[in-house]
Amino acid sequence: MTSLDEITRLVSSGDSDLKGHHKHGLTVLTTAVFAVGEMAGSGVLALPSALKGTGYIGILLNVLCALVSAYTGMLLGKCWLMVMNRYEEYQEETRYPYPAIGQVTFGKPGRLIVSCAINFTLFGVSVVFLLLSSQNIQSLVKDAGRDISFCYWLIIVAGALLPLTWLGTPKDFWPIAVGAVVATSIACCVVLANIIMDGHDGPPAFYPNIEFKGFFFAFGTICFAFGGHPAFPTFQADMKNPEKFGRAIFISYLIVLLMYLPVAVSGYVVYGINTQDNVLQSVSQGPMLYVVEILITLHLICSFIIVINPVCQECEELLNIPTGFGYKRVIFRTLMMGVTLFVAESVPHFGAILSLVGGSTTTLLAYVLPPVFYLKLCSMEGSWDKVEAPLHEKVACFEIIAIGTIAGVASTYSAVASLASSSFSQPCYL
Repeated sequence: MTSLDEITRLVSSGDSDLKGHHKHGLTVLTTAVFAVGEMAGSGVLALPSALKGTGYIGILLNVLCALVSAYTGMLLGKCWLMVMNRYEEYQEETRYPYPAIGQVTFGKPGRLIVSCAINFTLFGVSVVFLLLSSQNIQSLVKDAGRDISFCYWLIIVAGALLPLTWLGTPKDFWPIAVGAVVATSIACCVVLANIIMDGHDGPPAFYPNIEFKGFFFAFGTICFAFGGHPAFPTFQADMKNPEKFGRAIFISYLIVLLMYLPVAVSGYVVYGINTQDNVLQSVSQGPMLYVVEILITLHLICSFIIVINPVCQECEELLNIPTGFGYKRVIFRTLMMGVTLFVAESVPHFGAILSLVGGSTTTLLAYVLPPVFYLKLCSMEGSWDKVEAPLHEKVACFEIIAIGTIAGVASTYSAVASLASSSFSQPCYL
């Protein structure tokens, strides 16, 4: 019987037959940068408003979500190591690692559940990023004296991003991830300074009472902010040393938490009940706000390329489109961008959508499936050495599954109820 740490050591030392290494792949640092680039951004904008539903207990909830998300992200990395170690077909370049884990553990139903959840999550996130970046650009241009319809900006931004979506896998566009992280880091510092200034000059804030619906609606938003798991295995599959994925995840969540907490807490303290879904709509006008809008827009544009890539890769696998660059990839990803643009033009609203995605599929992919898959892989027997999960890991996994399921159902219900009572903007083409 072999422990997972021993398998990881063998892979790292080169004594294993595992071929899941890429000579020119991502390092620990670049993998962490990709994870931060995928997660940070929309969370910075939405978390101050989320605290309206949770109150100050939301601070603890943010920390716990970050810790649990980091742990389940590491579990997901261990799952991929076991799959690569046991099955030769996954030791070469794989475009759908998370669904592959579902396939190995629970067959076609497992793969189908993961694929549907990932595609719903990442496609929804892509739509949100396209909406937010277009809204920010419209606001900036309007302040400069020229008012162009938001609906036209959606088309312009989508057209500008289209060539970048043709890039293959994360290792082909790592500078985009670096740009996303740098832009968000500077934006967090500037918006924090702007909020502090508003706190000195503005009226005292009032805070709402905490209610069941509002609390779990906010929980869905918090889960969304820390739920980068749909793309994590894609990053790991592109690493030089995939066994070091856990280190990258720990670094990424530490960075994201340091970005999120100061802005979330200060925004809630200063604006209270008047905090908008997008905190930039609560911040006072001025040069600092314009700088933040530009930086956040850069992040959203970069993150759009990152989050839509796994969806494209898996669909290309199903359609037998070659992994190399070619006209089939260009045609397919152009069509994918067209569908994304159509949805954005049809539903120009993002607040409750974030909570719906966060409470449903993000909770499933981040808090339920990783421990389920890990326990299943540890219990499986075959020609390989069996991996024994320690008792403390089993207990932690069962607790995360139970809490994640209950909280996910409650937050999904709250998000659906909010969507049902919301008044949506009219589609652009009507």
